[in-house]
Amino acid sequence: MNHSIKSGLQLLAASFIILFLTLVTPTHSFSQTAAPTALPQPGYYVLQLGDIQIIALSDGTAALDFTKLLSNIAPEKRDRLFKENYLTSSVENSVNAFLIKADGKLILVDAGTADAFGPTLGKLAASLNNAGYRPEQIDAVLLTHLHPDHVGGLTDGDKIVFPNATIYVSKPEAAYWLSEDNKRKAPKSAQFYFETAIQKIAPYQKAGKLVTFDYGTELFPGITPMATPGHTPGHSSYIVERKGQKLLFWGDLVHAAAVQFSDPGAYMGFDSDPKAGAEQRKKAYADAARNGYWIAADHISFPGIGHLRADGSKYVWIPANYSVYPPIK
Repeated sequence: MNHSIKSGLQLLAASFIILFLTLVTPTHSFSQTAAPTALPQPGYYVLQLGDIQIIALSDGTAALDFTKLLSNIAPEKRDRLFKENYLTSSVENSVNAFLIKADGKLILVDAGTADAFGPTLGKLAASLNNAGYRPEQIDAVLLTHLHPDHVGGLTDGDKIVFPNATIYVSKPEAAYWLSEDNKRKAPKSAQFYFETAIQKIAPYQKAGKLVTFDYGTELFPGITPMATPGHTPGHSSYIVERKGQKLLFWGDLVHAAAVQFSDPGAYMGFDSDPKAGAEQRKKAYADAARNGYWIAADHISFPGIGHLRADGSKYVWIPANYSVYPPIK
């Protein structure tokens, strides 16, 4: 295993500093008898794309110390960019998944963490339920890659969470993470990631519900995977095009939005190949800004849906305008 992969996996193993979920107690009362109980933040958001719906689902957040994760950027610049975004370098990083509702099918993009990283994550099932859907209704799960925060929710112990779903993953990603030989050769700190991938995929594979795909072939009408390696060897993005509208699921092309939109060349410690990851990021940014389509990203602040605009050598993220009542198709 080369040094960049080893370093990325070691940093990944050490970086998830989990914050406990805190409910805010109201300072005023709506009745004379009892103060209302605070509710968690909303966990789903609906976007209409042509004749289909894209539903963002929150799996929760995890606090990350980006001073230990970002490199290839001067610390002074890194800290200044966080400050300009009214953030410190310790940021609650969203973990998002997305549900595509199209042609009578429910297609999930990534599956969240389950219990892999503590109590502030693992909210995907609740978000899905609150959006009005149940795990057994899911027809397919498209995985951007096989890191634990994307495959953790596939099983609950030994139980398959999505019993009627077929799992889709790229051939190079499956070949890398599901290989017992690669697992044996990996450093001890990386074993968890191989073990999790193998454990979470195995029940679906045994049931004949794992499909490994080649890039450029349409998986469902209007849904096509594209290769974006760097974060992992077989990292995938997914293009969705309907009725003249387009959305691209980015997966993990960006983690630290406050820094990496201004400096796409900033490396992320989670990336197996940080240099390749940066090149994919630059390419993706330029194309999204030039063509103006929607973006959905797993680690941009929930709901993680928006557009990108070029501003000289940097980029500006424009979140989706909030809509309470998206049209129902």
